[in-house]
Formats: sequence, C-alpha cells, structure tokens
Amino acid sequence: MKTASFEGKVAIVTGGGRGLGHAMTLGLARAGASVVVSAARQTDEVRKVADDINVELGARRVLALQADVTREADCRRLVTEAIAAFGGLHILVNNAGRGMKYVSPTFLTEATRFWEVDSDTWRTIVDTNVNGPFLMAKAAVPHMLRQRWGRVINITMNHETMRRAGFSPYGPSKAALESETVIWAQDLAGTGVTVNGLLPGGATDTGMIPDGVPDAVRRQLLRPEVVVEPLLWLASEASVDITGARLNAARWDSALPAEQAAAAALENAGWANQGSR
Repeated sequence: MKTASFEGKVAIVTGGGRGLGHAMTLGLARAGASVVVSAARQTDEVRKVADDINVELGARRVLALQADVTREADCRRLVTEAIAAFGGLHILVNNAGRGMKYVSPTFLTEATRFWEVDSDTWRTIVDTNVNGPFLMAKAAVPHMLRQRWGRVINITMNHETMRRAGFSPYGPSKAALESETVIWAQDLAGTGVTVNGLLPGGATDTGMIPDGVPDAVRRQLLRPEVVVEPLLWLASEASVDITGARLNAARWDSALPAEQAAAAALENAGWANQGSR
C-alpha cells in the first residue's frame, strides 16, 4: 500500500508506551506526522519510544508527555502542548485503556463474575476507557472545528468480546466507547471532523495480555503492527467520507489498493444489524 504523506499533520496517541500505541506512534511518525505520545504512568516507556523514533528518523518527530486521560486538566494540557510544540493538532488516537488483567491476572482461564469485581477496579477501568476518550475529544475537537479538519480514532474491539462472559467491566466499557463513536460522529457531521473506531480484529500481543501466558498461545496473537495501515488510512484525506464506522484491521489486505482494503475492512459501528458478529 502506498502510504499517504502526513507532513504538516500533528497527532496525539494516548497510551503509547507499548503495544498498539507504540506501533501507531511509529507508523504515524514514519509517515511524516509529528506525534505527542502520552502515558499515565510508565513515563520511561513513552520517553524511550520518543527517543528511539527520533533517532531513527533523524528529526524530532515525537514528544513524550505524562498525562492521565481521566484528568481533564491533563487532557487539556496534552492538546495545548501538542499545538505549542508542533503548531497544530489534526489527529487524536484514543488508545489509552485498562483491560481485564486489572480485574484478575488469570482472566483468560478463570472468569470473574461481575459481582466479584472489586468496585474500585471497576471504576478505574470505566473511567479510563469511557471518560478518558470523552475528555480527550472534548479538549481536542474545538481546535479541529476551527480548522474544519480533524480525525478522532477510538481504539475498540470485537463485538464478541464486549459480550464475553466474565469480561466485566472491560466489555461494557468498550461497548460504551462504541456508542460514543457513533454519537460523536453524528454531532460532528458536516464539520470536516470525523470519528471512527479501529480494532485489531482479534486477541493482540499487547500489555493487556498478562505475564505468564504460554508461548504457544502468545504466538497465535496478532502483532500490534496489524493496525498501522488501517490507522493511516483513517487518519488521511482518503477517509473524508467515512464517519461513525469501525475498521477491522484483521480484514485489511495490504496487497489490495487502499480503497479496496478499506472497503473490505469497514464495519458499521453500533449494534444495529450486527447479527452475531
């Protein structure tokens, strides 16, 4: 696939220290974008991501910042510092999230029923996965509206996982994010700002997977890089007519022209007419 140039474009990728966030930050920077990458904790990881990419590209393409997306002041600061550092903001990737390993390190083999989940853990996961994207979009979208161009990309997951037994509150939090995606896209219709979801399309080898998973199982997981080409298409001019949808990266065929690959990977967001998907 021929990659669009993102020279002059500025992106924020939340939760970019590892996994999907790391892969997407690298993909955007290699395509020419300037990227602010954030982490709520593990700031040494995002700093290393930024340093490694900047050395590879021989330019200051990536700026690492500490920010907790559950704090509105941190979200506003991310946007302000992105604009101050790179002169604008065009792309927001809401990737920061907390998964089931915070409920139980054995969630893949031993289900935790919803009434057994620690209440504070429930609140933390929902706060990060639902309120975090809202607070980031609330901070970023006004700037995008002024320039009449923007891309908000929410990292979601398979509908089956949203309904999987023992996956509270991770599944419900991503279902809420899907609803946010659809509603925000309608709110922004005709403004030049689009909102879409992007999912790897299967279990992915990221920080969401607990330590100790057998090597045979880990080898079957998708690589985080699976999302990079679909992300670049969603973030580009080519996706101008696509909003309120979701792109399944596992269905993206890199051998096809981008328009055909996107057509095969696009799914309707929301719950209408989804069948058993």
